[in-house]
Amino acid sequence: MLPSLTSAEEKLMLRYADPEAATVGEDLSARTLTALLDNAEFHGVLPIMLRKLQERGDAHLPPDPGLRDKLDDLRQKATITTGQSMLLQYHGDRIMKGLAAENIPARIVKGPVFARKLYRNISDRPFTDIDILVEPANLSLANQVIASCGFELGSNEAESYSLQEFKWLEKENSSLLIELHGDLVHDTGMRRRLSLGFKELRVIDGDASDTPAALLTIAIVHAAGGHKFHRLQLCVDVLQGVRALRSPDSEARLLDAARMTGIELELAIVLNVTGQLFDEQRALELAGRIKPDLSIRLARRLITTNTLLGVNSREKIGSRLRRDAFRWIQRLAKARPYAA
Repeated sequence: MLPSLTSAEEKLMLRYADPEAATVGEDLSARTLTALLDNAEFHGVLPIMLRKLQERGDAHLPPDPGLRDKLDDLRQKATITTGQSMLLQYHGDRIMKGLAAENIPARIVKGPVFARKLYRNISDRPFTDIDILVEPANLSLANQVIASCGFELGSNEAESYSLQEFKWLEKENSSLLIELHGDLVHDTGMRRRLSLGFKELRVIDGDASDTPAALLTIAIVHAAGGHKFHRLQLCVDVLQGVRALRSPDSEARLLDAARMTGIELELAIVLNVTGQLFDEQRALELAGRIKPDLSIRLARRLITTNTLLGVNSREKIGSRLRRDAFRWIQRLAKARPYAA
């Protein structure tokens, strides 16, 4: 269980978690900083906090040996994680070249693309795997290519086809994970309503690639479709995605993408809670452009800032129940008609 944070300390953590927010200037106690570091590590935003502490300088830190030792350890781990990300990118590029040689259309999504496209400091967004998306019909051939690159299947094959997700581990280093997807929505109960695959992303991107609308669509599906708001980093990706929408055309593409892929419920909820967490008015305005039906109104009561921040706190049981209830709403919600 994470150390408890006061309301003021939660606001501090959110400032540390926001890549674009000014470096926190308050002189904090060793206890407060330690609690913030523990929470930031759990929520996947520790690299951003470490960068901001580094920018301010260690002279401002409390003279506490335990805190200094903890920071040294976390910084060393962050360096190792950065190296891991670079190694994963190398293997991802190898596999993509192999797929291209076999004329299999594919794209890398999430981690490295988010880091490069959405974050000013790439090291703010490390990643622990490489996600590759192909059309479902090409899953078998793509699996053969990944195997030929020195990886072995780490998931049940039949279940993987059902989920449209294969997990591959490097034979010499099992910490290197490649995930092959036929659809970024793995829950079979939800996939009747929403889907985000290679073809949908190609339509969203149009003549370009990795457009802001496509990246934000992926981030929203990742937060609410692939996961259940289990850490703050998911909403930071969405926050950065909103900031990347720099034109009315990009906003229109996003809303069209939500209708086409069936994620209007997810878009409304993820943007709403992200806007509340980081006081991002543009996210709240975009969320408000989805006409709320019963499922959206119910989901807004379930997915709140407390739900996100309480994932591993004294309120974690309540957070888990609310997030589980949201997943049932996702499965039971009716698909909205889409007009191309």
